Amino acid sequence: MAFFSLNRPRRWLYGLALTCVVVGLPVGCAVLEHKERELLFRIEPGNASWYRGMPAGVQELELRPETFKAGQNIHAWWWPAKRPDAPAILYLHGVRWNLTGQLFRIQQLHNLGYSVLAIDYRGFGQSRGGLPSEASVYEDAQVAWERLQALQPDPRKRLIYGHSLGGAVAVELAAQLGQQAHKDQRPVPARGLIIESTFTSLGDAATAVAKTSLPVRWLLSQKFDSIDKIAAIGMPLLVVHGLDDRFVPPRFSEQLFAAAQPPKNLLLVPGATHNNSMSLAGQRYRQAIEAL
Repeated sequence: MAFFSLNRPRRWLYGLALTCVVVGLPVGCAVLEHKERELLFRIEPGNASWYRGMPAGVQELELRPETFKAGQNIHAWWWPAKRPDAPAILYLHGVRWNLTGQLFRIQQLHNLGYSVLAIDYRGFGQSRGGLPSEASVYEDAQVAWERLQALQPDPRKRLIYGHSLGGAVAVELAAQLGQQAHKDQRPVPARGLIIESTFTSLGDAATAVAKTSLPVRWLLSQKFDSIDKIAAIGMPLLVVHGLDDRFVPPRFSEQLFAAAQPPKNLLLVPGATHNNSMSLAGQRYRQAIEAL
């Protein structure tokens, strides 16, 4: 998010890397995994300090599939565009902030003319379900995708968007859709995938940002390994990264772009940090999405 110190993510990733090595050896796997997930998702309770209320037109949804345990739910925002037949975007956010901290980016997408379905993973905001995990956020994205299909029946007008760690969630969802479509010998049920400020894998990100030679990637239980999945998405791809991102190095997006199959487009934004590529790129961003 655009409202925290860039030093904090470095301390977080360094702590994650150090915990995996120092704690992981003598402590049981279950304890280590729980601590790792706490450090990874870093959930902030309540509303973001800059949140000033929900805009008119946003509808709150509660998603409760039969697979969820009692008391679990996904809280979502559905913000339909003024144009009834507008394309719809599934918005998947990163760590720390819930939907109230995402509104500025959701609003920018809506201002571009898109309907937006945005979710909080279980454990974030008003979504209940305990501490998230890689598996649970993947499941939540799939549940949200099923709702998006009902909200926008035209597969040519569905887009998947993921920011930061949400980019890894989006890649997983897109790869599952692509692989299933290939198996069924039918078109992929989405127009395209947009990933912004994301990474090749969590291990790569932790190793790079913490500047450690420790074998972090082998010790993490939460993999978020996008680099091995992105070739399977089977849909047009837009990769966006700010060139001044000191949290996630832009080279990760370049590596993801290189590993993906065409059609694909890479938008590197000079001067942009981890969170403001959309606003700084302006018309270039709009054109890149429309090109999908």
